[in-house]
Amino acid sequence: MSVIGVAGAGVMGVGVAQNLAQTGHQVVLIDKDRQVLDSALRKVETQARMSRLLGGPAVDAAAVLASITTATGPEALAEADFVIENITENWELKRELYREMDQICKPGTVFVVNTSALPITKVASVTNRPDQVIGVHFMNPVPMKPAVELIPGHHTSAETVRRTRELLGAMGKKAVDVKDACGFISNRVLMLTVNEAAFLVHEGVATAEAVDEVFRSCFGHPMGPLETADLIGVDTILYSVEVLYEHYSDSKYRPCPLLRTMTDAGLHGRKSGRGFYDYGTSA
Repeated sequence: MSVIGVAGAGVMGVGVAQNLAQTGHQVVLIDKDRQVLDSALRKVETQARMSRLLGGPAVDAAAVLASITTATGPEALAEADFVIENITENWELKRELYREMDQICKPGTVFVVNTSALPITKVASVTNRPDQVIGVHFMNPVPMKPAVELIPGHHTSAETVRRTRELLGAMGKKAVDVKDACGFISNRVLMLTVNEAAFLVHEGVATAEAVDEVFRSCFGHPMGPLETADLIGVDTILYSVEVLYEHYSDSKYRPCPLLRTMTDAGLHGRKSGRGFYDYGTSA
């Protein structure tokens, strides 16, 4: 049975770890914060128990938990066949982690960059294994989404692509091929939509509720753009828009000031208990 490392136990890391454990993989989940790891395991258990109610398959929550071990340092990833990295969209943090993992992980380990915006070739450049670095943009909630974006970098080998497709297939994911361009498909479109929706609230044109109602009722979207922002994380949205703005030097990606204010205030959405909407208590 393959051992898959998952770096980062936030919203995406929890979903990736659960999806892997549900599909027969041994998972090593790391995060620098032990409390975050403990919370992640509780969320995995809850989400696994609720899987069928949410339209997914029936899941043995105890078996899923038994397949996941946790650790607070990258040393635990030494024997992993793959490492799927899910930490925040902050280049300095990612660069430091990949340099560490490159020294710790065995030569054959493939690094999977779960990013919504950062170019894969840029990430690969800080390692000594650029042919074994590939991007996979998972969607949230990971266990429920049937497709991912698959993004080879400039140096990614055909063997790395093959192995990654095989892993994704085992996870029940359809891989959609995308070239290595900042933002790929989904975030080139989605982040602009969310950012512009935030500007509508920032400028007093409409409430968050009104913006989302139009998208739900008129366009048939199951969630409006600001509900989506709360689900993804307002801070993650801001970081992604900032990456697009920096990479393309195009004013259309200028981040809405409201996103900055909310991020600074800790109003990060569902995971903090409050974002564009109030969720009562911290998720």
